[in-house]
Amino acid sequence: MLPTARPARPVFRFAPSPNGDLHLGHAYSALLNFDLARQTGGRFLVRIEDIDTGRCRPQFEARILEDLAWLGLSWEEPVHRQSEHFDRYRAALARLDALGLAYPARASRKAIADAVAAEEATTGTPYPRDPDGAPLYPFGEEDRREARNSALGKESSVMRLFMAAAIERTPPLHWQEEGKGPDGESGLVAARPGDWGDVVLARKDAPTSYHLAVVIDDALQGVTHVVRGRDLFWSTSVHRLLQVLLGLPAPIYRHHRLILDDTGRKLAKSQGDTALRALREAGATPADIRAMVGFPVARA
Repeated sequence: MLPTARPARPVFRFAPSPNGDLHLGHAYSALLNFDLARQTGGRFLVRIEDIDTGRCRPQFEARILEDLAWLGLSWEEPVHRQSEHFDRYRAALARLDALGLAYPARASRKAIADAVAAEEATTGTPYPRDPDGAPLYPFGEEDRREARNSALGKESSVMRLFMAAAIERTPPLHWQEEGKGPDGESGLVAARPGDWGDVVLARKDAPTSYHLAVVIDDALQGVTHVVRGRDLFWSTSVHRLLQVLLGLPAPIYRHHRLILDDTGRKLAKSQGDTALRALREAGATPADIRAMVGFPVARA
């Protein structure tokens, strides 16, 4: 049974994926969560988001925890690992399926790309994209219902959320934002889950997606304050929808600024941006890292 109420004591978390080394952007987010927990008398947790078992590695998890300790952070044990909670994600997916809100999507990536290209060629206008820039799932409600009722569909490698039906089941959704969105959004923000279309809930090689896992984990860990990068601002729309559908509590959100490189690009593991351990090996101290990301040196 997942918690349905918010704990009285604030709970913050830092949730890296062990598919590479931490960089300055991760350091900023981890330090911000840790400092906020200390300032509010709250708890600080670390979550290892390792649902992608093909890319995540134990050696990266060890290096992440080593880097966090070097920065001067401490957290409650045991560390929460998503790979140890696949049964909870499957149960949540089964619940959405029982509500008629999850369906097997059999279209391949090529079929989706071809359908989008054909639609754009016919209309002469760009096909609708989600906030991350990916085209919305292009097949209509009839296709979804057919896939859901098809025995062949149950062998699909992808399960998607029936977004239109999910929205029909929920009232207008909002979240409390203590940070700022891309256009300065703050305070009570109206969620727009429909902008994402039929988001993926699970794949054949992973029993959950980021969207589903994060709301389950936040409830399981009693997280009261989700403090993360502004690039995830509009993902909160999907998270609020799933929280309501699954009867989970709503955290307070704070989306912080991103640490950018000299060209204005967000730092990323995939781009080989300077890792914390490389900076440490070059002689940087934890105080240097705080200064690099715009934090005052921590008080004892």
